[in-house]
Amino acid sequence: MEFLKWTSENSIATITIQRPPANALSSGLLRELSAVLDEIEPNRDIGVIVIHGEGRFFSAGADIKEFTTIDSAQGFSDLGKFGQDLFDRMEKFPKPIIAAIHGAALGGGLELAMACHIRLVSETAKLGLPELQLGLIPGFAGTQRLPKYVGTAMAAEMMFTSEPITGKEAVQYGLANHAYPEAEVLEQAYKLAGKIANKSPVSISAVIKLLNYAKTEEFYDGMKKEAELFGKVFVSKDAKEGIQAFIEKREPHFKGE
Repeated sequence: MEFLKWTSENSIATITIQRPPANALSSGLLRELSAVLDEIEPNRDIGVIVIHGEGRFFSAGADIKEFTTIDSAQGFSDLGKFGQDLFDRMEKFPKPIIAAIHGAALGGGLELAMACHIRLVSETAKLGLPELQLGLIPGFAGTQRLPKYVGTAMAAEMMFTSEPITGKEAVQYGLANHAYPEAEVLEQAYKLAGKIANKSPVSISAVIKLLNYAKTEEFYDGMKKEAELFGKVFVSKDAKEGIQAFIEKREPHFKGE
């Protein structure tokens, strides 16, 4: 594994994202995450997963530089669909997944966190979907999950302005379960995982199945549409300008084309 490591102890698996400096979600990292889940799923000694980022962030987004290597709307739609399918699998995973978030969970990083069953955050963490800053849109079902947690109006504000909210605000809005001082987040995640780990795996996986019934068909229609528009928006001139501006560390100048 190049970008992740995972260990297990006391029925709890820990997945650590290790891709400095920002733990950006490249397609290679997402493939590794998929492979780790393949290993953990049949393992009867593991009841709960804690996922966190090494270094300064949980994950500060998708890999923008990788975006410059994709040159067709279909390529972007395929990338979006791969991330969507992986995160959908996480939301339906038979073992609870807890995200322990510090520093920042932005863009793809927040989309990853929203696919976990429970989110614990540091009080000062920044959470947001800033894709519109680059002339892009979220592509890993962020447009479908964020309104589910914070409501449509707040999701609109967060996406339209690209401004993140703090960990404390994330708890107020229903995006995170609890906020703690940064040094305590991981420890609190293990404490919570410990309470879950001694429950019957049969009953836990049944409840996860039932929680997912709250996802209606419209959610999947919306997800499909998101992947399609993710590709369309990506090949726009505005998107090229947004990505270029990000790489050149300057303000983008969008022209609506």
